[in-house]
Amino acid sequence: MKTFSPKKEDLGKTWYIVDAKGQTLGRLATEIAVVLRGKNKPIFVPHVDCGDFVIVINAKEIQVTGNKLEDKKYYSHSGYNSGLKVMPLKKLLETKPTEAIKKAVSGMLPKNKMRDVYLDKLKIFAGPEHPHEAQKPQPLTFK
Repeated sequence: MKTFSPKKEDLGKTWYIVDAKGQTLGRLATEIAVVLRGKNKPIFVPHVDCGDFVIVINAKEIQVTGNKLEDKKYYSHSGYNSGLKVMPLKKLLETKPTEAIKKAVSGMLPKNKMRDVYLDKLKIFAGPEHPHEAQKPQPLTFK
């Protein structure tokens, strides 16, 4: 018996829509990462992009537990001396709410060439409107 390897015609890409209103950031990010990778499909193989597209709406209304709004910090460095920038989660959610979800999902994807491929299939919007109605996204619910 030969090992099955999915071909391009076996991989049907579907679009899902997720409402982030009232959802916890980490729990939502893990479920999105699973769908982006395609691990929820029976034909999953790690070296092929088996995942689907995910649209996240209402990103500005995401919730976190505990004191993460004040305690969690995101670091970036410009490469120059004293070029370290620190931004707490509270300020990041006020200025760029889509980045908080993108960074959380990115941290849960494998650290290889496929990460950018998976993140290209993630569309995040701060409000309830999105321009992907033509793709007929299906609602994605979690347990």
